[in-house]
Amino acid sequence: MKDRYREIFMEEARELLGELEEGLLELEGSPLDGEAVRRVFRALHTIKGSGGMFGFERVASFTHAVEAVFDRVRNGLCPVTPELIDIALAAKDHIRELLEEEQGAESPGLRVDLVEALRRFAPETAYEPEPAHEAEGPLLEREEGERTYRIRFRPCPHIYVRGIDPLCIVDELRALGNCSVVAHLDDIPLLPELDPDLCYVTWDVILSTRQGREAIQEVFIFVEEDSEVSVETIDEEGVLASGDDYKKLGEILLERGDVSTETLEEALKEQKPLGEVLLERGAIGETHLEAALAEQTLVREKRAKRLVQESISTVRVPAEKLDKLVDLVGELVTVQARLAQAASGMGDTETVAVSEAIEGITAELHDNAMSLRMVPIGSVFGSLRRLVRDLSQNLGRQVRFETEGAETELDKTVIERLNDPLVHLIRNCIDHGMEPPGERASAGKPPEGTVRLAARHSGAFVLLEVGDDGRGIDREALREKAVEKGLLPPDASPGDEELYRLIFAPGFSTAGEVTEISGRGVGMEVVQRSIEGLRGTVDVESRPGKGTRITLKIPLTLAIIGGLLVRIGEERFVFPLSQVEECVELMEGDLTPANGRCLFNLREQVLPYIVLRGMFRVEGPAPAIQQMVVTDVDGQRVGFVVDAVVGEHQTVIKSLGKAYRAAGGVSGATILGDGRVALILDPPCLYKDAETCSVT
Repeated sequence: MKDRYREIFMEEARELLGELEEGLLELEGSPLDGEAVRRVFRALHTIKGSGGMFGFERVASFTHAVEAVFDRVRNGLCPVTPELIDIALAAKDHIRELLEEEQGAESPGLRVDLVEALRRFAPETAYEPEPAHEAEGPLLEREEGERTYRIRFRPCPHIYVRGIDPLCIVDELRALGNCSVVAHLDDIPLLPELDPDLCYVTWDVILSTRQGREAIQEVFIFVEEDSEVSVETIDEEGVLASGDDYKKLGEILLERGDVSTETLEEALKEQKPLGEVLLERGAIGETHLEAALAEQTLVREKRAKRLVQESISTVRVPAEKLDKLVDLVGELVTVQARLAQAASGMGDTETVAVSEAIEGITAELHDNAMSLRMVPIGSVFGSLRRLVRDLSQNLGRQVRFETEGAETELDKTVIERLNDPLVHLIRNCIDHGMEPPGERASAGKPPEGTVRLAARHSGAFVLLEVGDDGRGIDREALREKAVEKGLLPPDASPGDEELYRLIFAPGFSTAGEVTEISGRGVGMEVVQRSIEGLRGTVDVESRPGKGTRITLKIPLTLAIIGGLLVRIGEERFVFPLSQVEECVELMEGDLTPANGRCLFNLREQVLPYIVLRGMFRVEGPAPAIQQMVVTDVDGQRVGFVVDAVVGEHQTVIKSLGKAYRAAGGVSGATILGDGRVALILDPPCLYKDAETCSVT
């Protein structure tokens, strides 16, 4: 069981490290963003707490040192600087190394340099593990009905004369729950003026307890008439809590009456931490600041703990189990198709009714199983943000990375295979497309360039756009390189689309020299091969001096798709339904090639067509009445002539064997209800592989 919990922690820690990196990069662009600070602190706090609880002492100890720095940041005691972000990102990488060490990887050794660098920002922090019982990890039991109170106790000056010790009252409060106590000593006079019979001290107490307000009032029952006692509820589970956020430092001081509105507004005008400004001006004493910070810290930690506990309602499932579920659903879809065919052949109404009911349940189960595999593409955006930062620094570029559509969902398997092509595209944007600041200034552009990554749904596809506002593609340099490599004849004058396609040729690069980042001519080839492997397409647009935009068109899923089942002779084929626009009935004589070209006039629009009977060499005469399946191939309408359209078909995609993987125009196969195999067609590849449109 312990190993199981450690696995859960490792899985959660990887997600939290991604959250941590995204938060740090956001903070680098917006150093005063309080939400980004809280996001960073929350990730560090959870890693530290859970790590200590499950025996990852080195992880917990090191993370505690990083957390201490950002505790000061969120309390306004330490500014966010580029140096701090650099150190924090390096610390995040080291936490990942320490986690990998726990899984048997080679030990990286403790980064003492990072520990010393962190101490410069939080000198009072010792490098030592937190006790396991203080962990705020996801497996701790949460307290029910807990409330947090702000208590201010100003005893009557003559309380000692009445024989009452105020410290005993404070101790009674401690016994009620988790308690933070700050004593204000500002009113104690100098020794010559001090009266030992009088009490000059005021106490601020932050108490988290499951006891009610009545229990607190009972503590003060003998002093409430002549002492000043205020009890306010500042946090209550399920009522006042909102995430893990809490009031800002200035709000707390204002509510306590420690500063006036005018003083606070004046202090906020300065670009320095609020606590530091108020202390410099003498507006508050150190103990008042300490009490406000203690309240802020305690309430935030309580709320963060509850937020983590509420997240337990979502169940973590290993990816392998989801894959197995989808495979089983695919088999169920196939068996259900066989059942429907058998029931139809029997002619028994009861059997047909049962088959239709099972078909409905299977369809719903399929939709739910596929939705479990759908994850936001933003999980890829986070790692790319770090890539942009590091590359821009290494290459001396000023780059702003913009993203849009991070919530767009794709099949988990598709997302896993998108990382490499996106990395290559981002590298090209920064290394080839983006000019150095001086060159941009000479061209009348701002020194900082923009790399933009956007995602959006388009039917059964997701469109991913990677663009920059750099120099664009040099058409002449591209043409000269193509001629040099023998890809174009010297007198060729290709159009933009044909010319841009050359950048995907193996080994093609216009870079003047090979660097660690690019220049070997393999990046764009990897992009095209990866995207075509996903049954997607790549489109390139570029304007000289304005920038380049590359659009990837990716199917939502690779497992089960809607298909259009067609027949050619005795063979069955499937078109992806997302690419089918319409079906047209053809009479004998409708297809008449003109000048060796296969063109068809459909409602005053001329479109090319391919006769699949000839392409697949299906023997026998064609029927008198045929069907044309009109598809969208990279924005162009193309017709495919078949003998008959059978109808829609839930298509479970099966990979082809090694001997058939090189077959052009086919992306996979599926098993029909009668047990026969139907090939899944790839319209763009079919059109590309057809050297002419005169196949008859």
